Amino acid sequence: MDHSSASSDPAAGAGGLSRATILRRLVAGQTIAVPGAPLALVAKLIEEEGFPAMYLSGAVLSAGVHGVPDIGLITLDQLATHTRILSAAADIPLVVDADTGFGGPREVEECVSVLEEAGAAAIQLEDQQGAASGSGGTKRCGHLAGKRVIDTAEMVEKVAAARAACRNPDTIIIARSDARGVNGLDEALERLHAYRNAGADWLFPEAPRDEEEFARIGREFAGVAPLLANMTEFGVGPLLTVDELADLGFAVALYPVTLLRVAMQAMHAALAVIADEGTQSSLLDLMQTREELYDLLGYDPAHPERWLAEHPLPRPVKGDVR
Repeated sequence: MDHSSASSDPAAGAGGLSRATILRRLVAGQTIAVPGAPLALVAKLIEEEGFPAMYLSGAVLSAGVHGVPDIGLITLDQLATHTRILSAAADIPLVVDADTGFGGPREVEECVSVLEEAGAAAIQLEDQQGAASGSGGTKRCGHLAGKRVIDTAEMVEKVAAARAACRNPDTIIIARSDARGVNGLDEALERLHAYRNAGADWLFPEAPRDEEEFARIGREFAGVAPLLANMTEFGVGPLLTVDELADLGFAVALYPVTLLRVAMQAMHAALAVIADEGTQSSLLDLMQTREELYDLLGYDPAHPERWLAEHPLPRPVKGDVR
């Protein structure tokens, strides 16, 4: 894998191909694992470890970056800013969770335009109701009870608007349905077919309950569209391996909050050690060293000017206030 610095164009990929094109080709003949990246440094680590793509989860951005619950509080400007930060940090394609798209078809068009400009290779939209649709803030994690979904026809309009807003025809529009937890699997399948017909490139059936449901979904969409599986921890479904998901017909295994959860638990333990022992000395073997950090950053402290010359800083996105 090429670990050179990211291009100043956040959508550019290796060999002159866009990152969206690269991502499309990645899933053509294999199932890929896509970890969530809460921070730019984590994006670099995901790439360094050989993963072909990364994911920006709405839950990670809400809780991990802004310290608020995932109930639709994050703005498009905040999402676009973090999209640009992650896409500038690594060369691998970035899949961005845009939740409900911040409103109706017109808002979805703006959302797709802004995120594509910020470097998103794939943009995910879901059919939950959000605060902008007058639901009183029922937007929540797809594995929680109490969700509401919009009418199929309304989501179809949003998917079509998203597809039409893409300037790069290879930018991937992902349609997620949360209907399994609201009205059952049959309705979720019907909705996903409608979203595919409206222009969705990939389909995301949220929260299947067991392996048989995953298998049924895989059979339903075999040869129709690539499928995403959310392997989030502490949810309603099983944690399947990448090989198992491949056998069931899924193209992408998402790990949206895994790294943040592991890091938070490790930091919790480290704080307890410092509080108890009055020093961090016993934690040194568990830490990334200064040298390892510099290697990951591609930074030689003896020559900081070289790093500055080789790494253009991210540009502000439309609507940013800094």
